[in-house]
Amino acid sequence: MYNTTVTSQDQAVCHLFFHCCLEDNQFSEQEMNDLSGKLVALGLRDKVHIKDELVAYRSYKPQITDEQAYIRWLLGLIKPVNELALYSYCVELCIDDPVLDAKEEALLVKIAAELDIPIEGSLLINRLIAQRRAVELQKIF
Repeated sequence: MYNTTVTSQDQAVCHLFFHCCLEDNQFSEQEMNDLSGKLVALGLRDKVHIKDELVAYRSYKPQITDEQAYIRWLLGLIKPVNELALYSYCVELCIDDPVLDAKEEALLVKIAAELDIPIEGSLLINRLIAQRRAVELQKIF
């Protein structure tokens, strides 16, 4: 399953980001562009083949029975030192509009818990990212 497919820190970041994007099982071209942009900005594009990793992720996703354990395992490979930044990337990828749906919120709660981010901190980051997205879409502050 995933523990034999994802073996490096770079792959783990990529798969965590896929998990955030594909919570609804749909991957729009805009989401792919956003994800690719983040991976390029983080210097991962040369280290992972995005399309190959997406195929791998989709192959094991239906077998994820314990999402919390999956997230914990990915974060164990990532070993984040800037947990707030990683969490904010996840929030950005989960939000495709100014409002989080229940599944996205539940996923972000799990990620925040594994990163030891207090609820108040995670809610503030969620709100910040949602407001930034709203400003980008509506062009008003």
